[in-house]
Amino acid sequence: MFETYFIATIWFALAILATILAAQFKISMALMEICIGALASYLFTYFWGYDLLKPDAEWIKFVASSGAILLTFLAGAELDPESLKSKTKESLVIGLIGFLAPFAGCALLAKFVLGWSLQASLLAGIALSTTSMAVVYAVMLEYGFNKTEFGKGILSSCFINDLGTVIALGLIFAPFDYKTIVFIFVLVISIFILPSITSYLTRTFGNKTAAIRTKWILFLLFGLGSLALWSRSEAVLPAYITGMVLAGTISKDNFFIRRIRTLTIGFLTPFYFLRAGALVSIPSVFAAPLIFFVLFLGKVISKIFGLQPVIKRFRNNHRRETWYYTLLMSTGLTFGTISAMYGLTHGIISKDQYSYLVAVVIASAVIPTLIANKFFLPEHLLTKPIAEEEEIAELEQ
Repeated sequence: MFETYFIATIWFALAILATILAAQFKISMALMEICIGALASYLFTYFWGYDLLKPDAEWIKFVASSGAILLTFLAGAELDPESLKSKTKESLVIGLIGFLAPFAGCALLAKFVLGWSLQASLLAGIALSTTSMAVVYAVMLEYGFNKTEFGKGILSSCFINDLGTVIALGLIFAPFDYKTIVFIFVLVISIFILPSITSYLTRTFGNKTAAIRTKWILFLLFGLGSLALWSRSEAVLPAYITGMVLAGTISKDNFFIRRIRTLTIGFLTPFYFLRAGALVSIPSVFAAPLIFFVLFLGKVISKIFGLQPVIKRFRNNHRRETWYYTLLMSTGLTFGTISAMYGLTHGIISKDQYSYLVAVVIASAVIPTLIANKFFLPEHLLTKPIAEEEEIAELEQ
């Protein structure tokens, strides 16, 4: 147990450092954690010969993936059902273009410019077609956009984008068999019964037993997540859908949402974002920087040229809103790294190709978001987030 506690201490030391630097340089904490994770992993390996972070330890992978699942659930829970209905056309159009443009662009680049095989090129197109729900939601939460119609539009478009990625990965590479049918069937049934069961548990036991709602949510997320993995899908997909389904039920209790948010951002997501950075092989990227730049520019440019004209129409030609929306939709992380890992473990891409893809995915999480927050932040839409001290005071009353 000594090693586990010691490694956890290092991780939280890095998380604290990232928080301080994020506040100092006025950038997103999630992005700073990614950068700190990549730099720390490289320095530990360079000076001590091995990575003290041990990002592939099973317990770290579990905590990190739990952070991604809960953060994705919260993103879905932030969507007001009525607002979502009004955003259906916007999210479908923007989400589909956000997937198709980089999928086609990056697959063609990998095939005809980099000379990758057809399978590897298709995998690259899928991995680089994603939008990072985790990063986008973290930024939305940090600036208070999650409560605005603008932020809800971005989140719903991100979901459609990533849904296209998951479907493409399944149709092209994963076999569609009885496991897939079972997963879809259980997920559809859950959509209809979860709100009533959750309402009953909240009404009957919510104020009588210790945190039954939190236990119930975790039970749902881990249960549906394990079913998704069994069917060769990904655990974060049912998490977002569960959040959307329960948005009308649990969003009525702001204190409950804040408690889950504190657990997620204070304990779980530092492991997720730091690990995402630690997975990047900086030497591999430096050894062939041209491949990195070709893929990175392919992803970002195809996203921007595909999305900007469409988003401009939905945002009524408001320059800052249009470019902020476009740049956040150009990010990537969760499904991108998942797709790259799938390709590596199934022999579709090599380890070097995996390093390039993951480096591009993480760079796309950092660079477009930094530019968006620095130059295109729609300050007229900002809503001041509730401070921690205010939350504590309210809870004590």
